[in-house]
Amino acid sequence: MPLRENGLLKDLFILAFLIVVIVVPVRTFVISPFIVDGESMHPTFENLNYLIIDEISYRFKEPERGDVIVFRYPKNPSLFYIKRIVGLPGETVSIRHGEVFVTKSGGDAVSLSEPYVTKEDATYNGNSTLGKDEYFVMGDNRPNSSDSRTWGQLHKENIVGRVFIRLLPINDAELFPGQTTFTSSSTSSLGKLHYQLVTTS
Repeated sequence: MPLRENGLLKDLFILAFLIVVIVVPVRTFVISPFIVDGESMHPTFENLNYLIIDEISYRFKEPERGDVIVFRYPKNPSLFYIKRIVGLPGETVSIRHGEVFVTKSGGDAVSLSEPYVTKEDATYNGNSTLGKDEYFVMGDNRPNSSDSRTWGQLHKENIVGRVFIRLLPINDAELFPGQTTFTSSSTSSLGKLHYQLVTTS
C-alpha cells in the first residue's frame, strides 16, 4: 500500500510540475482563449465564436493591415475588443461616406478594397493621423462598431495578439479566420479601412 501511495504522489507531483513549467507559461505568454461577445465583426465573427489568440508573433514582427486582433480597450483596459487593423503607424486614414483612403508615410494615397465589410457606414467622415506605434482599427460591421472612429487610435501596447484559430462552432473551425490579402488602388484625390469575453461592440 505505501508503494502505491508513493507512486500516486510522484505522479501528482510530475503533473503539477508540468502544469507550472509548460501549461502556465504557454497560457500566459503564447496563446489565450476568448469568446466573442457582440456583432461588430459580423459576418467574419459571430457572437459566441470561440477563438485562440496568438500572443507571441508581434514580438517578432509588426502588425499588418488587415490583421484581426484582440486588444485591451484603451478607455477601460479590463475589457477586450476584437477589430481589424486598417491604418498603420505614420499613416493618415481618411473616410468618406464609408470609403476608406490611406495616405502612407511616403505620401502615396490609396483607396482600400475591403471585401469583408458587410455594411458601409455612409454617415461617417473623418481623418486620423497616426503616430509612432499607433493603429487605426475598425469592425467589419461598420454601422455597429465602436472603434477608432469614435475613441481614437489604438496604441501597440494595448494589443494582446492576433486571432490564430477559431475552434467553435466546429463547422467554422479554421486557422487565421478573417485573414485577408489587402488590395488597393492609387488615387490622387481623397474626395472620392480560464476564458475571457472579447467584445465586438
